[in-house]
Amino acid sequence: MINHRNSCLRWAKVVVGAVNPSQQVVLSPRRVDLDDFLSWSQQHLCLTDAVVLEATTNAWHLCDQLRPLVSSVTVAHPNLVKLITTARVKTDARDTLHLARLLAAGLIPVVWIPPQDVRELRGLIAHRARLIRQRTRAKNRLRSTLHRYNIAPPAAGLFLRAQRPWWENLSLSAVEKLRIRQDLSLLESLEPLIGEVETELTRLSGTEPWASQVVFLLQVPGIGVINALILLAAIGDIMRFPSAKQLVGYAGLGASVHACSPDLPNRAYYQTGAKGHAGCISRSSLDGG
Repeated sequence: MINHRNSCLRWAKVVVGAVNPSQQVVLSPRRVDLDDFLSWSQQHLCLTDAVVLEATTNAWHLCDQLRPLVSSVTVAHPNLVKLITTARVKTDARDTLHLARLLAAGLIPVVWIPPQDVRELRGLIAHRARLIRQRTRAKNRLRSTLHRYNIAPPAAGLFLRAQRPWWENLSLSAVEKLRIRQDLSLLESLEPLIGEVETELTRLSGTEPWASQVVFLLQVPGIGVINALILLAAIGDIMRFPSAKQLVGYAGLGASVHACSPDLPNRAYYQTGAKGHAGCISRSSLDGG
């Protein structure tokens, strides 16, 4: 239910604007400095207001600040707000009022707002993924160097510390040796960082709200502690999915349908889900044989 007015906040420049339930502008779009935003909200918002924010980097922080001050806070999915994404004229002021009017009309595509423990787990998992990508790229560069000069690698343990003298004794130019030394140093620095993150993930797996859920996922062949936490972080509150089909669709595990017929059964089930879910399940299946 919309009461009094609906406010929209766009993070890039913190532009605020408001319309009433009749979609008449009651607060023209204006910029508010991010440092002054909390005090501005306390002065201008009331408990009967409904607020919509576009999903951005700090949307959760703004959401936490606004919740005690208004009746509801909605986070809009930026890629699904068609009125904004297809608009020919795009300005912060226009987009602000578009979002506010969509909220008043009940047409906002809502993003689930994860609680703090889910946010922190997602952040830690994303941090681990970034470190692993850096490690993979460094290894690929080193392998590419060997391939470029037709150098046969040692039988095993190409990136072990014991192989450092082998790399240093390669008959290559000074420039190539510099690149090799730095990539090897990068690998050495990344390993303890990844280990530290995985140690923290293991610790979290033994604490609530994760411990009581991890034990069930660990019974699935191929799923270890890390993959279990990746799945739990992505799913969040499983009760937000009314059916198993919707969860499968969100995870990107349903088959894609390219037919143009509108009469396909359960068409909404066949959709592209969140990135990473299908890959995590596929790796687990391969690991589990």
